[in-house]
Amino acid sequence: MNDSTRTYSDRPTQAKSVLRIRKAAVLGAGVMGAQIAAHLTNADVETVLFDLPAKEGPKSGIALKAIENLKKLSPAPLADANRAAAIISANYEEDLDKLKDVDLVIEAIAERMDWKLDLYKKIAPYVSPNAVLASNTSGLSINGLAEALPEEMRHRFTGVHFFNPPRYMHLVELIPTRLTDANVLAGLEAFLTTTVGKGVVYAKDTPNFIGNRIGVFSMLATMHHTEQFKLGFDVVDALTGPAVGRPKSATYRTADVVGLDTMAHVIKTMADTLADDPWHQYFKAPVWLSGLIEQGALGQKTGAGFYKKAGKDIVVLDVAKRDYRASEQKASDEVAAILAIKDPAEKFAKLRASSDSQAQFLWATFRDLFHYTAYHLADIADTARDVDFAIRWGYGWKLGPFETWQAAGWQQVAQWIQEDIDAGKAMSKAPLPKWVTDGRNSVHGKSGSYSAAANADKPRSQHPVYKRQLFPDAILGEKFDQGTTVWENDGVRLWTQGDDGVGIISFKTKMNTVNDQVLDGIQHAIGIAEEQLKAVVIWQTSEPFSAGADLKGALGLLQAGKVKEFDAMVANFQRTSMRIKHALVPVVSAVRGLCLGGGCEFQMHSARTVAALESYIGLVEAGVGLLPAGGGLHELAIRAAQSNPSDPFEALKKVFETVAMAKVSASALEAKQLGLLRDSDVVVFNAYELLYVAKQVAGSLAESGYRPPLYARNIPVAGDVGTATFKASLANLQAGYFASEHDVAIATRIADTLCGGAIERGSLVDEEWLLALERKHFVELAQTEKTQSRIAHTMTTGKPLRN
Repeated sequence: MNDSTRTYSDRPTQAKSVLRIRKAAVLGAGVMGAQIAAHLTNADVETVLFDLPAKEGPKSGIALKAIENLKKLSPAPLADANRAAAIISANYEEDLDKLKDVDLVIEAIAERMDWKLDLYKKIAPYVSPNAVLASNTSGLSINGLAEALPEEMRHRFTGVHFFNPPRYMHLVELIPTRLTDANVLAGLEAFLTTTVGKGVVYAKDTPNFIGNRIGVFSMLATMHHTEQFKLGFDVVDALTGPAVGRPKSATYRTADVVGLDTMAHVIKTMADTLADDPWHQYFKAPVWLSGLIEQGALGQKTGAGFYKKAGKDIVVLDVAKRDYRASEQKASDEVAAILAIKDPAEKFAKLRASSDSQAQFLWATFRDLFHYTAYHLADIADTARDVDFAIRWGYGWKLGPFETWQAAGWQQVAQWIQEDIDAGKAMSKAPLPKWVTDGRNSVHGKSGSYSAAANADKPRSQHPVYKRQLFPDAILGEKFDQGTTVWENDGVRLWTQGDDGVGIISFKTKMNTVNDQVLDGIQHAIGIAEEQLKAVVIWQTSEPFSAGADLKGALGLLQAGKVKEFDAMVANFQRTSMRIKHALVPVVSAVRGLCLGGGCEFQMHSARTVAALESYIGLVEAGVGLLPAGGGLHELAIRAAQSNPSDPFEALKKVFETVAMAKVSASALEAKQLGLLRDSDVVVFNAYELLYVAKQVAGSLAESGYRPPLYARNIPVAGDVGTATFKASLANLQAGYFASEHDVAIATRIADTLCGGAIERGSLVDEEWLLALERKHFVELAQTEKTQSRIAHTMTTGKPLRN
C-alpha cells in the first residue's frame, strides 16, 4: 500500500455538521473546467469560472469565451442553454477577491504539478478558512499537491476527479490526502451524490487513481493484442463494444474522441509515474499511434485519427497499407456466435478454446485485464466494488472487471490465467495475489465486496446519503427489497415498500409502452389506492419511463378496419389520464430516461412530476403522423388558459411548436422551457434518488390535505383566429420546403385542438369538449394512408418517415 495514502478502515460515514455549498469557483476554463462549471450551474450552484488574464480585450476574455463555447458543445454540458449567463467569468489578476465568499474551489488547470503548485500559493491568501479546496487532477499525487498549501488549509483539501463529459459520466473519484478531515469528505460525498448527481468512489492516492489506471491499461492491453493478433482497428471495435457490454465507441473510436495526443499523454504519465509496475514495458504508445500524432491526425478534433470521414463513408486506417480503407466493422461468424451465448462461463470457455484469432484476442485482453486488476487491487482501491463501479460509471461498461470474472466462474478463470502466466502467454509474469486462489468463488457476496488491503469483505457505505437510494446501482448478485405486491395484472404492478402508505405503479411491458392492460391496470390500481393508500408514485424499475403507446396494437386495429374499437382505445387512453389527474390521492410521476407520447401525457396529468435531470421528454406523435390524444393537447390548452385567461394564444405559441415539431427535451430543465414540465415539478440530479424523492413529494402532498383539481368547465380558448394564425406560419414552412403537405395537415389539426376548434376567440369550453376534439382529429389522421405508412415505417426501422 502506498505510504502516502490514508487508511480506509475509518471511511467517513456521516458529517458532524452539514457542508453547505452556496457558491463554487472553478480554476481553469479548459475543456473540463468549463464543463464542471456548467454542471454545477445546472445544479443551481452559483459558480465563478477563472482563467488567466487575456492579453487583449476584456481581462476575463478567456473565461468568457469558454462560457460562450459551452453552448456549442455536443453533448451539451448545459441542461438549459440559458444557464450559461449565470456563470461568472473571472481572471487571476483582478478577481481573486471573488474567492473570499466561495465554499468550494475546484482546480482544473493543465496536468502540470509545477503550475498547480504555483496557483495554490497564489490563491491561498484569498480562500475562506471554511472553504473546501479540491483538485480535478486525473492522476497527479494529491498528497504532493497538498504540500503547496498552508498547514491550516490541508485538512480541507482533497482530490475530486470528474470524468469527461462531467454532466453525463456518473463517476467522481474522491481522493483524500493523509490529512483530509473526515467531516469534509463526508460532506463533500453527500453534496456530490445528491446535489451534483454523481456516483462517488473513494480512490487511493496512486497514479491515475482507479478509473484511468484500469481503463487505460485495458486500452493498452487491447492495443498490444491488436498487433499480436494482426487485427484491423475496425474489427477490434466490433469485438470490444456492445458485443462485450461496452459503449459503441469501443476502443479506437473512443481514442479518436478523447484525442490521440491526450491518449499518448496519459500513457506517458503511466510510464513516468509507475516505473515499478510489472507491466511497465507496455506503457508506451504503439508506433502507429505515435505516427498518427506526428502527422497531426489527432482524432475527431482534427478530422482524422484511426478513422476519418470520406464523403458519406467512414474509413479506417490500415497500418500495413499506411492508408485508409473502407471500414468492415464485423466479428467473425464463429466469434459472433460465441458472444451471443448467454452463460458467461460457457462463453469464456469457448473463447479460450477457439483457434479463431478474434476469439484468442478477446480471451487475451480479458485475461490480462483480470490479472492486472487483481494484482493492483490492494494498492489502488479499498474494495473490488470500488473498482467495478469506477469502470462502469467512468467508462460506461455494463459490468466491471471483477464482476465479469466472477460471472464467468472465479476459480476456473483464475486457473486459466495462472496456466497462461506459467506458459508465458500473459503480458506479465507477475504472480496472481494469494487471495485470488484461496478457495473463494467470488469477490462480491452477501457480506459485501472483498478488500485486499484488509483481507476481508466490506459492506456498502453507511453514509446517510445512501438511504435516499432505495434501489442503488446493484453490483453483481446484489438484490434489494422488491416490496409487497398489492395488486397486478399483465400490464402493471401496484406495490408498496415499507409502511409509508405510498403505493408504486410499475409497468411490465417492453420499453414500458402503454397497451390496454396498462391503461386498465392504472385505472384499477388508482381505485385500490383511493381505498387503501394515501398516495401513488408511477415509477419504473428500469429506464425508460415510457416509450409511449404500443403502436403495434393500434396499427393492427386500423388495418383490420376496426375504427370503432380504435376510437374506444383512444377514449380509454384519455380516461386513464383523467383518472390520474382527478384521483382522490395524489399521483406523482417519477420520470427518468425517455418519456415519450402517452408516457409524457401521463406525467402531465399527475399531481406532480419528479424528473431525473437526464429525462428526455416529448410529445412525439407528429413524427408518426398523429397528434397527442391521451389528453396531452387538452392539458396544454387548459394550462395556456390558466396562465393568461384573456389571451391563451400567447402561451400556446411555444407549445404548438414543441408538439408540431415533435421536440424532445435534452434534459428535465429543458422540458420546463418547452412547456412539458411545470415550474412546480421537481428535478432530481441523481437518478438513484428518484423514487425516494417522489415518495417524499407524494407523501407531503397527501399530508397537506391534497384534493384533485376541479373539473374545468369554463376554459377560454384561442378559437378560429388562433388556428388561422398558426396556419399562416405553416404555409411559410411548406413554401420553403421545410414541411410536407402531410406535416402541415397534422400541424393544422394540432393547432385546431389547442385553440379549441372552429369557434370564436374567447369562447368558453369544458374539458370534455377538448378531449373530444383531440380524439376526433387523432382517429381521422390514423385512417389516412400516409399516417399508416409512417407508423409502419417507424415500427420497422425505428426511424421517422417524412412523406
